[in-house]
Order: sequence, then structure tokens, then C-alpha cells
Amino acid sequence: MPKIFLQLRKIEPLYKLVYAIFLNICKVLLVTDILITSWVVLARYITVIPAPNWGEELILTLMSYMAVLSASLAIKRNAHIRMTSFDRYLPKNLVIALDLVADVAVLVLAFIMLTVGWQYAANIGSKGTYISMPWLSKFWMYFPIPLAGVAMIFFEIERIVIDIERFFGGKEDTI
Repeated sequence: MPKIFLQLRKIEPLYKLVYAIFLNICKVLLVTDILITSWVVLARYITVIPAPNWGEELILTLMSYMAVLSASLAIKRNAHIRMTSFDRYLPKNLVIALDLVADVAVLVLAFIMLTVGWQYAANIGSKGTYISMPWLSKFWMYFPIPLAGVAMIFFEIERIVIDIERFFGGKEDTI
């Protein structure tokens, strides 16, 4: 069994690259969100600054992207909140098996997010437009869900491999 883990470790740079890409996307979204929010707030109080009528809708859209994409990034780092009160009382392999069950459940959720999210984005989202930006389809408002589903699937597969490797006595959480 260890040989397969050695082969899977070879794609570790790919996981790191995808993580870096999504992290940088989140950083750009956050900076853009802060700048637009600052502009909208300043325009409310300083009458010389023109208020963008599209600001609030775009802020909410960018925030939804950041929320779901950053949640998928937390999967990679194993940083989600979880109940670990009884972990010290249970056998190590049982804890790892429970982690594996949780990871499979999140993987199922990720597939649901991808498929149902895409249906919503393609069907409902393509039929409407933003009120303040009639040229922009609401597809982009629904698109973060399937996009996060793709990222979650990618990172959950890595988590599952790590848990299986831990179960068989391999390296601890190093990817």
C-alpha cells in the first residue's frame, strides 16, 4: 500500500498550485470588495464623489465568491470547525475512520454543490440580470457555488488520500 501513496505524493505540487491560485483569487476579490465598499461609503458622506449605482450588488456578489471559495481553501488546511471532544478517548484508527467518513460526506456535498449549483447558475441565473448592471447576467451571482464545488472536490480528494494514508500508518497531515 505505501507505493501508491508515494505515487500520489508526486502530485502534491499540483495541489499547492491550485491552492495558491484560489487563495490569490480570494485576495483579489477581498481587495476589490474593500475598495468598492470604501467608494460607496465615502460617496454617501462626501457629495463630490459620485456613488456607483452598481456598487452594492457587486459587493454582495464578490462577498459570496470569497465566502464559498475561502471555505474550500479551509478543506485543504483541514481548518474547519469540528467536534473533537471525544477523539482522545477513542482509538486512533476509529478517529481516522470517522474523519474519512466526514470527508466522504463533504465530498458528496461538493458534488451536489457542483451539479445543483450549475443548474441554478445556468437556468435561473441566465434568465435574469443585475438591476444596476442590465448588461451582466445573474449567472455570475450563482456561479460561486459550482466553482466552490469544483475546488472542494479537488481538495477533498486530497484529504481522503491523507486520511487513508494515516489509517495505514503513513505520514501524518503533511500535504
